[in-house]
Amino acid sequence: MTQMDCGALRLAAKGPGFQVSNRAALQPILEDEAGRLISSPQALFDMTLAYGSPLNIVLPQALGRNADKFRAVLRRHDVQCGIFYGAKVNKSPALVRAAVDAGVGVDVSSLYEMRDALRAAIDPTRLCATGPAKTRVFHMALIANAALISVDSVEELADLEAVAREIAPSRPVRVLLRYRPRSQRASRFGMSEDALRHCLDRLAHARGAFSFEGFHFHLGGYDYESRAQAVRELIRFIDSARTGGLDPKMIDIGGGLPARYVQHEAYEAFLERQHGGHYRNGKVPASFYPYGGAIGADEWLDRFLASPCVDGRSIATYLNANALTLAIEPGRSLADQSAVSVFRIARVKSLSAEEVVVFVEGSSFSACETWFGSEFLVDPIHIPACEVEGVGADASTSAPTRGWIAGHSCLDEDVVTNRLLHFVSRPKPGDLLVYANTAGYQMDLLENAFHRHPLPRRISVTYDATGGMDISPDDRMEKWNDFD
Repeated sequence: MTQMDCGALRLAAKGPGFQVSNRAALQPILEDEAGRLISSPQALFDMTLAYGSPLNIVLPQALGRNADKFRAVLRRHDVQCGIFYGAKVNKSPALVRAAVDAGVGVDVSSLYEMRDALRAAIDPTRLCATGPAKTRVFHMALIANAALISVDSVEELADLEAVAREIAPSRPVRVLLRYRPRSQRASRFGMSEDALRHCLDRLAHARGAFSFEGFHFHLGGYDYESRAQAVRELIRFIDSARTGGLDPKMIDIGGGLPARYVQHEAYEAFLERQHGGHYRNGKVPASFYPYGGAIGADEWLDRFLASPCVDGRSIATYLNANALTLAIEPGRSLADQSAVSVFRIARVKSLSAEEVVVFVEGSSFSACETWFGSEFLVDPIHIPACEVEGVGADASTSAPTRGWIAGHSCLDEDVVTNRLLHFVSRPKPGDLLVYANTAGYQMDLLENAFHRHPLPRRISVTYDATGGMDISPDDRMEKWNDFD
């Protein structure tokens, strides 16, 4: 078989710390707490022993720094902005609390995400509810808390009006209207131009019941140009709303601000040379998240605000001239660098003289990209147990090898990584594989108790000024249902 130059990182003991091997193709970017944690392998083994495998370790201090980066861009453009953390990207209450502590609002798509935000002591007016199928109970809770509601359809506006009549809130219901841009005509989300006009007319005649605050859209993909075009399409509706006596104050452009997981040059080099032989099933996935995109989220936002809008003005200039607040709903990018997932190796099975399958304690439901026909293009970090314990590696098992990662279930499709990884030394039972930057739609999107295995634990780790580590459970409240 062809020698693979892609693969798992190995932490090799050197001096007082550990270094990542340069043999890996897609080394993860590790910043601040994530880098500090990875450089403490004994702590990772101790945590895994205490809490089990797989283990999701949340690093909430990263979220506040990410929010500050967005604010720095907004200050440069002198733009008023509301930042709403997209809580759907994971189930961590610690990250919701970090968002609230950082002065960030929360984008909620369910009653339960709203519950976590309220438990974190958010000002309820800083909740923004999105999603196309909000329940009656969800609507009632949002209205009672004066949250901002993105209305997805003519039908939803009618439902809201009926609920408002029934419960008679003390103040008008705060709403945005969700627009479906021309580039998204086949989408089930948002409203057509005709439906948008109908809702604007209805709101103009129901100003006592509703407080119309502006427009919302949310696009797939990660390019800023499509968002700029959607803003340009909304200009005539902003003008029409004001002509009709309404006062839109906000344009919410949703999420899609890209996080960078690996260096751009390494990522592009891998994509250019990859072929079927790099994957155990012989298939190159049709699409990937842009793990090593050319620009990060802060530069994306900068370019979006500098994009042309109308009458020779940039989007930032247009927003300011029209007293409009920009709202964004970053999820993955606000949670960048805020979690790692640790898998303990259960067994290593030889498939040939050159290839192994590495079975981990855990399943691909806790590392879900393969279930979407894609791959998490970030190399896992291999931490051998023998090195942490101070025991020399067995020469018979120290030779380089390549392999792929499988879960512990009976499903043949339970594959954590189809990509063939290069290991500097053959993995052994008890070693750890650490996936970095898993907070965004990776660590718990599909997790379940298949085979009656308990759900993976999630803990929060923070560091004090002296470097001391504080560890606390981040999943204690998940079995509590306040709404039963």
